[in-house]
Amino acid sequence: MKILKIKLHWQILIALVLAVLFGYYVPNGIKYTEWMGTIFLTALKMVIVPLILSSIISGVTSMGGGKNLGRLGGKTLLYYISTSLLAILTGLLFVNIISPGVGVEMGFTNNVTDLTDKTGSVRDILMRIIPSNIFSSMAEGDILPIIFFAIIFGVFISQVDSKYSTLLTTFFEGMFEVMMKMTMFIIKFTPLGVFGIVSREVQRNADQLGNLAGSMAIYMLTVILALSIHAFISLPLILRFIAKVHPVRHFKNMITPLLTAFSTASSSATLPLTMEAVEFESGVSNKISSFTLPLGATINMDGTALYECVAAIFIAQVYGIELHMFEQFIIVITALLASIGAAGIPMAGLVMLTVVLNAAGLPLEGIGLIIAVDLPLDMARTTVNVWSDTCGAVTVARSENETTNIAI
Repeated sequence: MKILKIKLHWQILIALVLAVLFGYYVPNGIKYTEWMGTIFLTALKMVIVPLILSSIISGVTSMGGGKNLGRLGGKTLLYYISTSLLAILTGLLFVNIISPGVGVEMGFTNNVTDLTDKTGSVRDILMRIIPSNIFSSMAEGDILPIIFFAIIFGVFISQVDSKYSTLLTTFFEGMFEVMMKMTMFIIKFTPLGVFGIVSREVQRNADQLGNLAGSMAIYMLTVILALSIHAFISLPLILRFIAKVHPVRHFKNMITPLLTAFSTASSSATLPLTMEAVEFESGVSNKISSFTLPLGATINMDGTALYECVAAIFIAQVYGIELHMFEQFIIVITALLASIGAAGIPMAGLVMLTVVLNAAGLPLEGIGLIIAVDLPLDMARTTVNVWSDTCGAVTVARSENETTNIAI
């Protein structure tokens, strides 16, 4: 007699539902379960840096030269910038039509001084790309300079003597295979990790649930509606007519990483599951997935960019500040740049929002208006970030004439 085996995405969904119920109705029990979420996230963080380093270096060396890298990199960046800009414009349209900030009371603000201390200017964000000490960047988990170093290192592997380049290529390919095996082992515990993470957050924010149905509801609905349009209309249209694949089939293949992204609110923590699903479920080659997905988890933040645009204009509406076309243009461009520099960690979008508000001359205190309801929006926008990353990998793969499992 066969033992019934539930697919991983169903296990995660069941864990998600049970976690919400447990966190709300058994708050005292969290001290016995939150360790599962902590260990799960720590295990994922453990593999992220070596996985990204080995995957990008092996991906770059497999391209066979700088010309191929330039072509693939150009296509990837074009997709990331285009979809992020499209997401921002979608958010801009909806926040101007719905005007969620008009008539909102400012009596329930939170202190946000700790957020403003963690950010810098757009120039500072861009300057972080080149690491002064790659080992320090690895220790701190700063992904953007790690990606930059890995690309440069992969390019110059092909420039050395063949006996060294062969040895290094084999080493990093073997390292990548080992990291994927480790990742697959950790993935088996995703439902337990999701249960620990979500139940803790539900218990922690249970007393703020009343705000969700209050005057912030229209703001939340505006963000969610704009995210939904981008996720379920804009990106599927790109898959259908540019990549020429089945959007629904690809979405079904991505259920596991998308549920994990929603639960953890971290695109970087979800990266190992995303790479596994894109390569083995949708059939994108390792050469494409190992280059586009780590890059996407760091700089392709469609959901975050959209959210920052909506949040900035919402804050302006609350304070009665009229934004003309030029000011809104500044918000669009700054939101694009800030989303590129946002880390793939929980609340990173909220931290980067201070950059957008500074650029537009809006009060930073306005973040206190939205911080109470940021958690569910963070989960939603992270899911859109990861969904766009997977669509980008498929689109680039199809532009390289790859045959995937979801091609029309």
